[in-house]
Amino acid sequence: MTTSDSETIDVRPDEKVDLTRLEPWLRENLDGADGPLSLRQFGGGHANLTYLLTFGDREFVLRRPPLGPIAPSSHDMSREHRILSRLWRQWDMAPRSFVLCTDHDILGADFHVLERRHGFVLRATNPEVTDGETELCRRIGEMVADVLASLHMVDTNKAGLGDLGRPEGFVERQVGGWSKRWDAALDDDAPDASAVMTWFQADIPQAQAATLVHNDYKLDNIMVAHDDPARAVAVLDWDMCTRGDPLLDLANLVIYWSETSDNDVWRRAVYMPTDKPGFPTRAELVARYAEKTGFDVSRFGWYEVFGTFKVAVILQQIYIRYLRGQTQDERFAILGDRVKALLQRCEDLIARG
Repeated sequence: MTTSDSETIDVRPDEKVDLTRLEPWLRENLDGADGPLSLRQFGGGHANLTYLLTFGDREFVLRRPPLGPIAPSSHDMSREHRILSRLWRQWDMAPRSFVLCTDHDILGADFHVLERRHGFVLRATNPEVTDGETELCRRIGEMVADVLASLHMVDTNKAGLGDLGRPEGFVERQVGGWSKRWDAALDDDAPDASAVMTWFQADIPQAQAATLVHNDYKLDNIMVAHDDPARAVAVLDWDMCTRGDPLLDLANLVIYWSETSDNDVWRRAVYMPTDKPGFPTRAELVARYAEKTGFDVSRFGWYEVFGTFKVAVILQQIYIRYLRGQTQDERFAILGDRVKALLQRCEDLIARG
């Protein structure tokens, strides 16, 4: 459920794992945990910690929340395990989760172990993959929209997830919950988001369907094949998945979809390497998704504003952990400026109607 071995690193000093407790638990509870154990860390991502476990010739992935206090209901490994231990039977983009540990004496938090899938993730750090490849860029964009559409067509009852979440009133709860998360993660220099929150709280759309909602669907949460980057092999990071309004997922994808016309501040906030000839525009992504699903996207502007605000909250939550010394990862030092850029983007979208 992660990227290829080239993206593994030695475990960061402040994110080490106590193998004296973990290894005996794995050998007792995980089928295939035989032979010598080695451990490395996947360097991508900004929140949950992900490690590669190797037992002889068998590979597994361990996922756990970040260190230190976390927001209630976030980084939910129990939820992620529940989904991935079932969804793989109905949707082949979901890696299978094998085992969940809720005994905090082992690692200090819930964690789960899942299958290793091989491929890589398209990020801002490897843009050369698509340089000059116009046809490949088009195919990647179409694949990203099509994979999301296929997720939203999954029969949740057949997947054993028909009781996941509470779709009724989902968007209203999202609005209230993310507003509270913003208030709980503020530092002295955080920008004022009150006008943006007032705008999206005033006219919440009525959901037209209740589907699985990944809640963090974007290009760098899709693993693609080494031999064809337009072929998906897995969708990653399921700890926020639920059932609800599918257009929230589409908004998240669009927010992280860069275009050549984006200004530098916005690009720094949510850049993905999709601003090259051949990649569909954000509007084209929305149109293709609507064609595949039949969903009405006439009120998509509201979802785009609210989705942008959600990303700002997520980054602010990570940034406040850095300011409080809960992580020493220097990648997080610049997140404050990105939060400000995201809120400015919300204001610009509102002003444009």
